[in-house]
Amino acid sequence: MAVIFLPGVLILAWIFAVIGIEAPGAASGADFADNAMRWMMTLPAGGMFVVSAFMHTVLAKQTAKNIGWETNGFQYEIGFVSLGIGIAGIWAAYLDQSAWLVLSIVITAFLLGAAGNHLKEMFVDKNFSFGNTIVLLYDFGLPISLWALYFSITG
Repeated sequence: MAVIFLPGVLILAWIFAVIGIEAPGAASGADFADNAMRWMMTLPAGGMFVVSAFMHTVLAKQTAKNIGWETNGFQYEIGFVSLGIGIAGIWAAYLDQSAWLVLSIVITAFLLGAAGNHLKEMFVDKNFSFGNTIVLLYDFGLPISLWALYFSITG
């Protein structure tokens, strides 16, 4: 059930940006796209990847079961790469467009690859576990959000 927090935190980041709450690392009076990108870096690209690291390592068996998997060594690798991405996301909130570009590339490759695997499991393996399906909102939603904001910032 914890997987519902992935799209939930993405939506929360958008809500904070839309109502104008200043994001960590944002300068006072930052424009909407800059502030929103910093929220994306802090929450769904930072915090949720750190949570994912915890879920795929400390709570590995429960997380695997929720996705419809068996726990294996690759799950721990996902956890450790998620930890690195999460720390980088939180740090990137305080940096600028070059950090956002690099992290957006990494996150997009990771999440779209994960989405492809989840879709394959749905249509080939008939795995429609809640943890394997609802995660697609995050797998597609975060990269779309990052690139839309990045291109609105850089023109």
